[in-house]
Amino acid sequence: MKMHFTPPFLFNPATTATYQIYQHKACYEPLLHFSGRGNRLSLHLHKLRIGLKHLKALNKYFKKYRWRFLLGILFVVVSNYFGILAPQVTGYVMDKVQIRLSQGDGQQPEYDKLLSKEYDPLVKIFIHEIEQKIRTHDLAWLVMICGVTLLVLALLRGIFMFFMRQTLIVMSRFIEYDQKNEVYRHYQELDTAFYKTHSTGDLMSRMAEDVSRVRMYTGPAMMYFINLVALIGLSLFYMFQKNWELTIYVLAPLPVLAITIYMVNTIIHKRSEHIQAQLSTLTTNAQESYSGIRVIKSFVQESNMEHFFERNSEAYKKSAVNLAKIEAIYFPSISLLIGLSTLLTIMIGGLYHISNPNDITIGTIAEFVVYINMLTFPVSSIGWVASMVQRASASQKRLNEFLDTVPDVKNEEHAAAVQLQGHIRFEKVDFTYSHTGIRALKDFSLVIRRGTKVAIIGKTGSGKSTIAQLMLRMYDPTQGKILIDGTDIRQIQLRNLRQQISYVPQDVFLFSDSISGNIQFGLDEASEEMVRKAARQASIDREINRFPQGFQTAVGERGVTLSGGQKQRISIARALIKDPEIVVFDDCLSAVDARTEKEIIGNLYDFLQQKTAIIITHRIFSLFTFDRIIVMDNGSIQEEGTHDELLTLNGHYAEMYRQQQEQEQKEA
Repeated sequence: MKMHFTPPFLFNPATTATYQIYQHKACYEPLLHFSGRGNRLSLHLHKLRIGLKHLKALNKYFKKYRWRFLLGILFVVVSNYFGILAPQVTGYVMDKVQIRLSQGDGQQPEYDKLLSKEYDPLVKIFIHEIEQKIRTHDLAWLVMICGVTLLVLALLRGIFMFFMRQTLIVMSRFIEYDQKNEVYRHYQELDTAFYKTHSTGDLMSRMAEDVSRVRMYTGPAMMYFINLVALIGLSLFYMFQKNWELTIYVLAPLPVLAITIYMVNTIIHKRSEHIQAQLSTLTTNAQESYSGIRVIKSFVQESNMEHFFERNSEAYKKSAVNLAKIEAIYFPSISLLIGLSTLLTIMIGGLYHISNPNDITIGTIAEFVVYINMLTFPVSSIGWVASMVQRASASQKRLNEFLDTVPDVKNEEHAAAVQLQGHIRFEKVDFTYSHTGIRALKDFSLVIRRGTKVAIIGKTGSGKSTIAQLMLRMYDPTQGKILIDGTDIRQIQLRNLRQQISYVPQDVFLFSDSISGNIQFGLDEASEEMVRKAARQASIDREINRFPQGFQTAVGERGVTLSGGQKQRISIARALIKDPEIVVFDDCLSAVDARTEKEIIGNLYDFLQQKTAIIITHRIFSLFTFDRIIVMDNGSIQEEGTHDELLTLNGHYAEMYRQQQEQEQKEA
């Protein structure tokens, strides 16, 4: 039977009024300039609804770990139950000691009636057992037994607090794990257009920092909030049961304490956010300086960069010192307010005891003092919990923005796996980049027969790379369609389509792995011989063998330890090892010398004999015989034909060829 579960104290307006008041302050801080209590209350309620809307996304995780969550709540209640027994035992022993001491002077107030009333049933059992044996023992024995009892209660409370943390905090770690995986998985599903408009730093911040802040809500904040509700509920129950008037008096300062802590903690939170932003700027400044150290040195800008870093560091220092000053006042003030609550309890309780010793006993005063000291930490943690909830709400909002993003490029409903042969057709394809508005292709039509070799040539911005991007469905055409073997590529499963096309991008990217790992990246498994064969075909094997660790050489971040030509050839080897039916090379020989280019082209000519190959370039490969050459300009085909046919036309291609020949003669 499928169970539906909504975590208690989360999103039920009838049971979360207190929590909601603390939570709501997360979203629209600039609106706080509104005046009037009515406006402020409306603002609070509005922000409450917004905050709950963001945090509702976490309900699925609480449902997933509902048994761990419920066990955690149980352990919180049990640990606090053993905690509130300690004040009652303390009150009893003090009253009992006073009774025994007062028996000597003939005064016998009606303490015996009080000893069996207004206690927890478990404490009554304890009192009954003590009363049975106290007649044969002295006060020292009584105090010792009660001390041991308090120690046992503290031990039991500690054990259940350990279980509480092992359930709730560990649950939050599981949620953090699941959420990071969800974010990472969704990032990989998003299309290329998304990454054109979002920075890598922002993506990393959301998956790392924002998820960590949300974990503080699902773990510590949730645990302390449940603990606060349980401890306050149990304490107030027994305090009102003991003496409701004294309870009202001694609890009066606690709301003031809670509000003060909340307000000051809000200020600390704002300043902490500002300091965090400054630290982020400082870290970015340092990271860019380290990454661009060669540029800094070549332009002799060490001094200017140092001054820039020093200014940012000085601003960070001032903000951090100001925050430390606020905290230096804040924490002693909290201790003062807690101490005043204790003194108020003793003073009012003492006055009641003087006027009516049978109503308020010394034990009752001691019991209330312990209750107050137990309540001060939960009350003082309200501000901290509220701050964590605020930050979690803001972070979850940022996460939801990405998690709710639906990729434009995705598997169609009836998409299927198709075995590609290599016949490609573009039918009146138009494409405009949404983030720039640039129309890259205009009414583009092209047929590439299976097994043919096609070169696409043109100047920068002519739309060459867009053709490759559309074939791999990094984008979908604005108009028109692309067919492979007669099937619209939108009806082919994305994974299936991309697995059968080898693509060497213009912007070469290598992972922080070994050379062998980068070459076999596109395969689940690859033998050493396959890796070496692909390296030979890409004319990079001899250079790899000269490295001390050969194919196991680590290439560093983005291949920083390799030259541009080496990175390009490893990228080519990564494409060739897949041995696909369709190969797309996007200007992948721009960083190699003429001799290496000739060698690579010779190897490619043999490799591509039975394959469909599209080679995108801004140069003319006179040593490679293409079945067809497409000359692009401004998103359209200007010329097409074989090498000899295009030279005969004496148009754009012929002019490019003459200029390239002249340039090569000068370099020679």
